[in-house]
Amino acid sequence: MRLTPAIELEYRCKKLQEEMITDSLDAVIIVQNADLFYFTGTVQRGNLYVPASGQPLFMVRKDAGRARMESGLKEVMPFNSMKDIPDILIRYGYAEPKRIGLELDILPVNFYERYRAIYPNADFSDATPLIRKVRMIKSHYEIHLMQDAADQVDRVYNRAGEIIRVGMTDLEVAADLEFTARKDGHQGFVRMRGFNSELFYAQIFSGTDSAVPAYSDTPLGGMGLNPSFGQGAGLKRIEPHEPVIIDFAGCVDGYLIDQTRVFSVGEPSDRLRRGYDDMLKIQELMMSRADVGMSWGALYDTCFKCAVEMGYADSFMGAKGAQVSFIGHGLGVEIDEYPFIARGFNNMTLQVGMVFAFEPKVVFPGEGAVGIENTFYLSNEGLKRLTHSSDDMIILS
Repeated sequence: MRLTPAIELEYRCKKLQEEMITDSLDAVIIVQNADLFYFTGTVQRGNLYVPASGQPLFMVRKDAGRARMESGLKEVMPFNSMKDIPDILIRYGYAEPKRIGLELDILPVNFYERYRAIYPNADFSDATPLIRKVRMIKSHYEIHLMQDAADQVDRVYNRAGEIIRVGMTDLEVAADLEFTARKDGHQGFVRMRGFNSELFYAQIFSGTDSAVPAYSDTPLGGMGLNPSFGQGAGLKRIEPHEPVIIDFAGCVDGYLIDQTRVFSVGEPSDRLRRGYDDMLKIQELMMSRADVGMSWGALYDTCFKCAVEMGYADSFMGAKGAQVSFIGHGLGVEIDEYPFIARGFNNMTLQVGMVFAFEPKVVFPGEGAVGIENTFYLSNEGLKRLTHSSDDMIILS
């Protein structure tokens, strides 16, 4: 277990303060777990108060002692109620904030109303875009953690080749691979920011189940075990000559990596094999175009156009009627961070330090789904790959 270095936390808070000054905010108050972990190094329950200048104050309800141990911030103190915040600010010499940023994309309305009651004269705005901008540029420390996560998913990938066989259920494969990852230090939970976007370790399914759409904002869905969590691995048994999708999110010390590979017991159909090979070509196209300054939306448009020209207008990134409007997504402590290689993001550009997963996939209802996913890092020397398992479709005997 690694604790986030204090110098990392200080740098992140300073970068947020720079964004706040540009946006004319006096303060940002952070409560969401992923954001708390990023800026404090812990998820102990509380309020992180970040002033436009000066030291952040981490006011912790539960557990303050553990927060002091895990967080490298200088000011960590217990508090009992949001009503205590004004007195704490006075004690530290901070003026009453007039413009306050909150995580309005995920903050419960009752929390928002309680902040408004504390500061009835303040203007409130959404700080999430500022937080996302800070988080999207990864430090060398973060990249090292993600490299460790890439090693973890490679071990999962190797295990998949050892255990997949005809007659196994998708759930049995998933359980074995999840066990492999847990023994390797996976935290057992994948954070996703979107509302109602629950996600387990992975999406693992075979044949026709891999082409079943679901509510999640993902190109693949799966039947799942029951309607209460209608996605992912179910009880379908693996048959010969059908794809087995292993879309696995590795995680080491809070940092995620995303990788998809395809296995088949015996050669799949010609259409599935051709679809897989074409998705590799789209990955190659992305790698040749992704560079500093290119807009996220333009990269999406280029790759989407290629998929359509290949004949996949009704099957690229989901079955017809259930297709998603992205091909890639940022990664870090959440699986849906900036940047988004997605339709409409034409005013946002690739920058050094960004990490994103790129996942071109095609879905054929009644037959199966195939595709590839790797995680990439845009460095000063260009685009580099973090995931390193073989891109080949693995044909098992």
